[in-house]
Amino acid sequence: MFDKKWGLFTDNSLDDRIVKLEKKVKELQEKYNGALWDIKRLEEENIETTNVLYELETSINAIYARIDILNIEKIEDKENE
Repeated sequence: MFDKKWGLFTDNSLDDRIVKLEKKVKELQEKYNGALWDIKRLEEENIETTNVLYELETSINAIYARIDILNIEKIEDKENE
């Protein structure tokens, strides 16, 4: 049953079985290499996204700091009037 399900060992020759197994191993290696490439690409994209988020956070914090300074200046101006 296993043989039929996976398409292996349908021929009786040991050489045929070896050839089919080698072909399956090669297919699996190609899929594995493709998956590794995808993982590497996603990790790089994740790093880029994280860097952009840190830059945005820094910019937002700078804006909040500037707003706080302007509010303090406004309050001081009202007190000096």
